[in-house]
Amino acid sequence: MRGRRISLSRPRRFLVDLLHFAAQVPTVPVQRRMALAEVAAARNRIADRPCWPALFLKAYSRVADELPPLRRAYVGLPWPHLREYPKSIGSVAVEREYQNEPCVFFARIADPASLPLDEIHARIRHFAEAPVETVTTFRKMLSFARWPRPVRRAFLWLGLNLPRIRPGQFGTFGLSVYSSLGAESLHPLSPLTTTLNYGVIDRDGTVWVRLIYDHRVFDGATAARALDKLETVLTGPILGELRGMTPASRAAA
Repeated sequence: MRGRRISLSRPRRFLVDLLHFAAQVPTVPVQRRMALAEVAAARNRIADRPCWPALFLKAYSRVADELPPLRRAYVGLPWPHLREYPKSIGSVAVEREYQNEPCVFFARIADPASLPLDEIHARIRHFAEAPVETVTTFRKMLSFARWPRPVRRAFLWLGLNLPRIRPGQFGTFGLSVYSSLGAESLHPLSPLTTTLNYGVIDRDGTVWVRLIYDHRVFDGATAARALDKLETVLTGPILGELRGMTPASRAAA
């Protein structure tokens, strides 16, 4: 059986290149069971409720404001060192259909901690629903994937190792989830310092939340403290913001 040859699409070529560099990063997953029943209840009372990724993006960005190691990256130029950035930029993995193939695209949201939840939600919805060619980061990714592989990988390596351009091109942390499909990833691969991931939220409001971190940048205890602070932020400031949003009953009136 010879099968049939399927050429790599442009999004698939970009993902293969990105995974080439992600495979070189010594990442370790740390997980924590979080109790988010009150957060889930407050979210369900809102007329146009923000998506869970919006909540986690903002909460994690606030944690990164408190914990500088989460805003650091291992870079190789001009020589190997750690670079700390003043603010976070979240990179969100979004599945879109492109030329009849489900593909993963990446969109960035700068400083989610400073944005209202409904604004973050609106941006994520735009990334998920707008025509692929109209989203700037998606369009640039498709254009970049046209280049020959040696050129693509050279520029990706530079982008990951030049301190000044790395956060703008790739973000400072990633968010990759598909719990809405009833499944979860245990160890997503990424060239970023941290990738946030969470599973299916149970009926009692508990959920496994994972932080996959680059062990060259910090150690497991820092990741554990980050998850502890993340739960505190979700059940504190984020819960407070949700309770201040328009409830469904008032919107209907």
